[in-house]
Amino acid sequence: MSWSNRDLAFMEMAYSLAATARGRTSPNPCVGAVLVKKDKIVGWGFHQEAGQPHAEIVALDRTGHQAEGATLYLTLEPCVHWGRTPPCVDRLLGSGLKRIVISSHDPNPVVYKKGAARLQQAGVKVEVGLLGHLNQRLNEFYFKYITRRVPFVTLKAALSLDGKIAAASGDSRWISCQESRYFAQNLRAEHDAVLVGLNTVLKDNPRLSLRLPGLAKKKWYRVVLDTSLRFPERARLLKKPEEGQAIIFAGPDISEARAKRLRKKGAEIIQVPAAGGRLDLKSVLEELGRREIAAVLVEGGAATLTSFLQHRLADKIYLFLAPRLIGGEKSLTIFEGQGAARVAESMKLKNLRHFSIKNDIIIEGYF
Repeated sequence: MSWSNRDLAFMEMAYSLAATARGRTSPNPCVGAVLVKKDKIVGWGFHQEAGQPHAEIVALDRTGHQAEGATLYLTLEPCVHWGRTPPCVDRLLGSGLKRIVISSHDPNPVVYKKGAARLQQAGVKVEVGLLGHLNQRLNEFYFKYITRRVPFVTLKAALSLDGKIAAASGDSRWISCQESRYFAQNLRAEHDAVLVGLNTVLKDNPRLSLRLPGLAKKKWYRVVLDTSLRFPERARLLKKPEEGQAIIFAGPDISEARAKRLRKKGAEIIQVPAAGGRLDLKSVLEELGRREIAAVLVEGGAATLTSFLQHRLADKIYLFLAPRLIGGEKSLTIFEGQGAARVAESMKLKNLRHFSIKNDIIIEGYF
């Protein structure tokens, strides 16, 4: 199907709107809508957060009676089911729209192709596929979560030019520059949860909070993997519950008395299977999915990053490469363990992108 330059421009506007809510709509997707009549924008909208009206409804509310005979540019197929909001298709059918251009079908099995079909059956001209590749990137968290019910997993690590994420002492503050750490805060804001291993808590005593403005209402989870439940009861993670729900994953053999004390401090303790001193990460992700956590940012440490890599459970990675040389045989790296026997068996990243922040180089890639 061929698209006009006007079609491209209006859909790009819809995507710009959708992206403004990135990190705020989970477990829903980011969606934008633009209503056009006689080459003039008469309405626009985007989905702001779960439970709020969807993008097309916001646009229609702004448009009023001018919707009749107009064209709607929508980044994702409209829903046909009751959720936290009514079906959007019903409202669209009653608005008198002449044409609807949809960028991408909704991968949700409840919706997939059904929204477009309902509109077409009612006589509305529906065209699908314009800039659909943009949706794959914008809503990559949603696309995985809604089809598999487990979160999208992003790994993040700052490392020196010789591949070290900490000195032999365990010290890692700070490998990357301040500006890179600000970018890392933006990464946190896009996800639903941050995840670390117990060693990171014991060594750094982090808050794992969101520090950017305007995120007070964001539902945020701070997840720790702790097989034997050695989590310190005075950890900063438990000081301010308003900074995000603390979830501690532990194995089956733990002290119930300690678990009870941690629960009193606001932590949620979830027991999952474990073997060889390591938690079953698939069970961890399934439990997070049940809590509608669609995207997890794994920040370390070395053992935790290695576990996700070894079990091939990561979808994406951000490497913050700093102009430093740390050295030392006992200094930690991002991928510990035995490693690949041959280079041909090593993991290879795809869809690479890289950019600079001050003197650091940020490498983004997919597994």
